[in-house]
Amino acid sequence: MPQEVIQLNFPIIDPHIHQWDPYHTPHAAQHLVKYFGNYPRVMDKMMRLVKPKALIDTLGLTDHALAPYLPQDYKQDLGHFNVESIVHIEANWHDHKGTGVVGETRWINQLPFNKQNIQLGAIVATADPRKRDFKKILQLHREASPQFRGIRKMASFHEDKGIYRWCDQAGLYRDKKFLKGFEQIVRQNFTFDAWCYSTQLDDVTALAKRFPEAKIMLDHLGTPAGLFGAIGKSTGQTVQARQTIFEDWQTKLATLAECQNVHAKISGLLMPVLGHDFHIKGQKATKMQIIERLQPMIEHAIQVFGTDRIVFASNFPMDKPSADLTEIIAAYLEMIQPYGEDAMFKIFHQNAKNFYQIA
Repeated sequence: MPQEVIQLNFPIIDPHIHQWDPYHTPHAAQHLVKYFGNYPRVMDKMMRLVKPKALIDTLGLTDHALAPYLPQDYKQDLGHFNVESIVHIEANWHDHKGTGVVGETRWINQLPFNKQNIQLGAIVATADPRKRDFKKILQLHREASPQFRGIRKMASFHEDKGIYRWCDQAGLYRDKKFLKGFEQIVRQNFTFDAWCYSTQLDDVTALAKRFPEAKIMLDHLGTPAGLFGAIGKSTGQTVQARQTIFEDWQTKLATLAECQNVHAKISGLLMPVLGHDFHIKGQKATKMQIIERLQPMIEHAIQVFGTDRIVFASNFPMDKPSADLTEIIAAYLEMIQPYGEDAMFKIFHQNAKNFYQIA
């Protein structure tokens, strides 16, 4: 018999989704879809030929990355769950010349979320604090949308060359030019979403300590690549290696959580880069499989951050190769319910509303 799903008496705020359209916006696959958009299998083969294996392994599958993901697609993935507001997190917009990244904010601002009875609660755009015009780009983002709240600059750079590097240098969050630009984020009271691999969590700690007044959100609990299986050239190959990854992640996350200006998203934990192989087997994880794998992570995160600095987020569609969104939400509801109704409300609604100043 189907298992009962926990019902909420309040709407969810989902503070981490991605929207894109490779057919009409600057996107890594815009040329591929232009010529082969009517041939999905050809596009898949072409992408696997032209893109680095490390990127393909991170994505798991290519169909969700090559297809538009727009408000109606997210609404369909939600099933019966009620989401009141979302936060769009920058989705690797491919126009980085001059002020090109501001185009993403303009584009997101006009998407018809209201037709899906969902509010665009906030936009977290991208900009590079190392660049001279960083202050100007922040201002242009602000002018482009009243929902602009802050930026994300990905620092994910793994020592294993077989794991995709989303950043052009190691140690970005300690870089002198980055730190100089970061002062503008703090002065203007913007938020900052940090995304790195678990091996880099100490860099986020150093950033948080240097700027104790900064509002920092750690994305995806610091993404311990290889925690659930082999990934890259040599990561997560054995049970012992995976145990070491977990213990190192626990220690570094606990240290980071001592910084009271840092919040954390329990999100992105089903991305293939963590070593999940559901997509390889042609399967989707069930609610119980999700709970079995993720519960130790969730329990540790809540233990060190408490229930006031943890937020649930879907990271859709990036987790889609491993599980349906309805199963992910149902699993998180079950894992967090033992902490009580007040914790449920904070983690699924109020904490995100407060952090991103959602009206």
